[in-house]
Amino acid sequence: MIKLRSKRFCRGNSKLGSGGGNGVKGQEKGEIKWELRPGGMLVQKRETAESVGEGMITVRVSTVAKWHEISIESTSTFGELKMILSLVSGLEPREQRLLFRGKEREDCEYLHMVGVRDKDKVLLLEDPAIKERKLHALSTPCRTISV
Repeated sequence: MIKLRSKRFCRGNSKLGSGGGNGVKGQEKGEIKWELRPGGMLVQKRETAESVGEGMITVRVSTVAKWHEISIESTSTFGELKMILSLVSGLEPREQRLLFRGKEREDCEYLHMVGVRDKDKVLLLEDPAIKERKLHALSTPCRTISV
């Protein structure tokens, strides 16, 4: 004979029961809330709107030598992140290259659409072409003109 066990639909601190024994539902910490969709599907209820994609997130930006923690709206673009980083790093937005998950991101891409979440790491690099132009301009000797 097979014994069937009912599955619990809430997370609790103890494995065998709610611990308090007061029988009040919805007050236990970590309880999963469920909702019934119109099609009859039972799904886990979403958190608040802030955790779904709206609100402030903290992005950890790594340069070669430093770390910066930037608080920004999750619905911002990488171009807006570059504007904030220009104040912190001293590089103009056109001189910056932002990499997330191994890919360079365009200025028009949205953070939440790409999958940037709270405390995610973004790599900031200086554009090699602009860096080379700066070095070339510095290495050009100055010419003196005598009249």
